Amino acid sequence: MATAQDNHARAHQHHHRAERSRRRLALVLVLTGVYMLAEAVGGWLANSLALLADAGHMLTDVAALSLALFAAWFSARPATAAKTFGYYRLEILAALTNGVVLVLISLVVFYQAYRRWLAPAAVESHLLIAVAAGGLLVNLVCAWLLHGAHADDLNVRGAWLHVMGDALGSVGALAAGALIAFKGWYAADPLISVLIGCLIIWSSWHLIREATNVLLEGTPAHINLASVEEAILLTDGVEGVHDLHVWTIASGREALSAHVVHAPAVAQPALLNALRVKLHDRFGVDHLTIQMEAGAIEAEEIHLCPAGTDCYQQSRQ
Repeated sequence: MATAQDNHARAHQHHHRAERSRRRLALVLVLTGVYMLAEAVGGWLANSLALLADAGHMLTDVAALSLALFAAWFSARPATAAKTFGYYRLEILAALTNGVVLVLISLVVFYQAYRRWLAPAAVESHLLIAVAAGGLLVNLVCAWLLHGAHADDLNVRGAWLHVMGDALGSVGALAAGALIAFKGWYAADPLISVLIGCLIIWSSWHLIREATNVLLEGTPAHINLASVEEAILLTDGVEGVHDLHVWTIASGREALSAHVVHAPAVAQPALLNALRVKLHDRFGVDHLTIQMEAGAIEAEEIHLCPAGTDCYQQSRQ
């Protein structure tokens, strides 16, 4: 049975998870910012456009992480009379922005790869490999920090995708450095960059699609609306259900509203509690708004008297 204590515990758990996500985002932001400067210096010393481009990529990551951290902090503000759901949706807006930025970054990568394919530049391969290896290590640490939260939070997932894009960039730079050092094949850098850009776009598309679905108040991907309707109808005392809606307020916070038709003899509080417990345990929905409607209601009819005057008569249906 769901109680006020259970609701308080779930709210506390969500707050704790959000606080932990903010701390991790802040740490990843610091690590990314520091190594962005290291890559910029290394790219300048090695005359490596790949490292300079990756430093530019990390600059966009710093901006994206800052946006994600700001959204996570601001969304924790309490609800007001003007914003009754609070600022949770800022997380979704930040995730959508990150997804769009990732696509734009990929387009820039494609353009730079085209230019480098036409005119490959000489690169200090050993310094390129050393700096790229350090970048890969930093990115793997950042990905590990965000891994626990990226599955449940679209905002953190956007930041995680940025970090993984950087990790792939570091792997590509390592591979390009090795091919340049041992084979002298300078065209390896643009070729690998194109493959990385394709992977980034593929990941970004999923992020954009999920964020857009939340903003359009679509049914969450992990919830089957037909199964929800069936679960409600199979509850004792329920005769029908209509105007059923399930949507996402923010990552990990689903909401449901419905009109439930119940038998006249059923006690509404007990039925409402049974529905609340079932929908939470089976589908993880915490925020419910259910309007109860009694079935087999007595109806009233207006009849026309023979003399042409209105008369009133109740008939039980």
